This record gives sequence, C-alpha cells and structure tokens, in this order.
Amino acid sequence: MSAANRASTASEMRALVAALLTFTGHKGLVESARSCTSELVANVYRHTNAALVHVEVTLAPTYVTVYVYDDRPRVQPVPPEYLTLQEQGMGLKLVTLMSDAWGVTVYGGAEPHSKAVWFKMNEGGKGASA
Repeated sequence: MSAANRASTASEMRALVAALLTFTGHKGLVESARSCTSELVANVYRHTNAALVHVEVTLAPTYVTVYVYDDRPRVQPVPPEYLTLQEQGMGLKLVTLMSDAWGVTVYGGAEPHSKAVWFKMNEGGKGASA
C-alpha cells in the first residue's frame, strides 16, 4: 500500500492494516497493530521529507509483520531508551511496548536508497488482546 506522505496518511494506513488483519483472522492483533502502524507512518511524516510512504504487511498463521518504507535511509529512528519523553513522545516507546520485535532495515548497500522500520506481533504475544 502506498500513499503520499501527508498528515492524514497515518490514519488511512492504520485503517487498511486493521481491515486486513480482521479479514485474515488476526483480530487479536488489530488494536496494537493499528497503533504501531499509525506511529511509524506518522514518524515518516514528522521526520522525513519523503514524497511517499509505503506499508507492507506479511501475514503468517501465528504472527504478522508490518513494514513502513520511505526513501530517506539516512534518517534513522533513535531507540526509545536513549530519549526522554519530551524528546520523543510515545512513538517508538509504544511500538516497543506493543510489539514482540521491531527494527530498521536499510536497502541499497553502500549507496542506500530506502529503509523500512518494521514491527512484528505474535498471536498471544505482547500486542495480542485477551
């Protein structure tokens, strides 16, 4: 899924991810995935001047992984343990608390051209509803 990098894109992508997870039987992960997707897409808007944001969802029987891509690989997220709440808000702290893993993948080798910030949620994991 791709969209222009604008303020409303976070809510649009959040809704699409929620619908996909509901439709594919991952209902217990919907609320946490919505929140984490919104945070990562909003970070692209806040911290890069990328024209587009891309969201990809990998579905497996016991987990989902959501990737948020932009074409600004040199703008890297700072792990939340290194920032105060005033510096970062709740963005990556929320992703850390609600997902079973998260990270950054840079594409392009010595001449990087894009990156993905991603999170993984396991059925029955930290982001699953009771």
